[in-house]
Amino acid sequence: MHLVKIKTKIQKFNKILSIEGDKSLSIRWALIASQSEYKSKSENLLLSEDVINTLKCLKKLGVKIKISKNFCEINGVGLNGFKYKKNLTLNAGNSGTLGRLIMGLLTHTKLSIKLKGDKSLSKRDFLRIIKPLKKFGADFQSNMGKLPIIIKGTNNPNPIVYNETRGSAQVKSSLMLAALNTRGETIIKAKKSRNHSELLFKYLDLPIKVRKIKNYDLIKIKGKKKIPPLNYKIPSDISSCAFFMVLTILSKNSKLKIKNVNINPSRVGILRILNMMGVKIQKINVKEYKGEKIADLIIKSTKNIKAINCPPRLNSSAIDEFLLIFLLAAKAKGVSYFKNLSELNEKESPRLKWGSKILDKMGIKNVLTDKTIKIYGNPHLEIKKKIVIKDFLKDHRVFMTATVAALIFGGQWSIANKDAINTSFPSFLKKMRYLGAKIH
Repeated sequence: MHLVKIKTKIQKFNKILSIEGDKSLSIRWALIASQSEYKSKSENLLLSEDVINTLKCLKKLGVKIKISKNFCEINGVGLNGFKYKKNLTLNAGNSGTLGRLIMGLLTHTKLSIKLKGDKSLSKRDFLRIIKPLKKFGADFQSNMGKLPIIIKGTNNPNPIVYNETRGSAQVKSSLMLAALNTRGETIIKAKKSRNHSELLFKYLDLPIKVRKIKNYDLIKIKGKKKIPPLNYKIPSDISSCAFFMVLTILSKNSKLKIKNVNINPSRVGILRILNMMGVKIQKINVKEYKGEKIADLIIKSTKNIKAINCPPRLNSSAIDEFLLIFLLAAKAKGVSYFKNLSELNEKESPRLKWGSKILDKMGIKNVLTDKTIKIYGNPHLEIKKKIVIKDFLKDHRVFMTATVAALIFGGQWSIANKDAINTSFPSFLKKMRYLGAKIH
């Protein structure tokens, strides 16, 4: 079961870190590059399990890919250019992003394709993506919207009009990828969520129009335009950086600089929430790169963390960081309240429940419902007891959050399934040790 043991808190540090490429962008780069008729090259591609599974799926669909130490090269096959044998099975592993986005590209496949995933992904809801993709004319067979799914594409996908109400970047991006291969204009009214796909489309000069309205974006895409090559140096993933940010904030007398971080406004909910909790993070060397905003971040230890009544409008832009935010709330003076977080239980594990479980084990009072959590902070928390974290469906973010908690609050921790980090951040433990963490 690959237990990690942590018995001592981290000592003060002053370091500079570089973090691997953003997972969302790595997957999107590969999928969009496959639809170009040209060769695309990326640097700093995240070679985690999710991204490697993306490349494996594309290879099975006839896309030629070359990976070396410093870059990855994809020879695109063009729109509708996938070539594959009958009875093909694609495995999305643990990745909801890959599973949902690749379905958008498969709406026009001539032969049936089976899409499957691991145990955790097979519990997640795919109906939210099947329903709109059917409108393009494709056919899907599944067990109540769960993997495995049989996809039978259509030769002539229709443009669609769709109202996306959940604020899911995965659903929106999947529809956008499907729209690329239609004759006509697809219109998506999408509740606000991460906008990496829109920025990549704009950068590639694809026929996309985005109108920002108060609570939603109106996205119009015209299909059948040739896609140019996408050469891209992938910036660092703020969701991966967040573990080191929170570690630094809650450690004594520490300072950290993280280079080249993607600070896309639709992803920086964590920075806004930290600011509300009295944490100042400095952004330097701010620049724009192919539509994305990038900066170096400077983080310092913060003594007085403020409790927060977290505005739900920030939920989607911080959805992957909430477990860490709960650790800050555990250290805050006063009661913090988080609401409308049912989406967290739709992740690799029921994350909201796991956030509450970790707090319970730490001795932090919290009140949980199916979509809210109230956390009663204790600024003087010192853990002395043994804590075991296991059975969390190998959710990478639960493992990494528990590691950060162990290094900050003390106690003797045993955390299962260290291989879970391979999903999104294979070098996580190595980087923690670089900061001085004693992890056995």
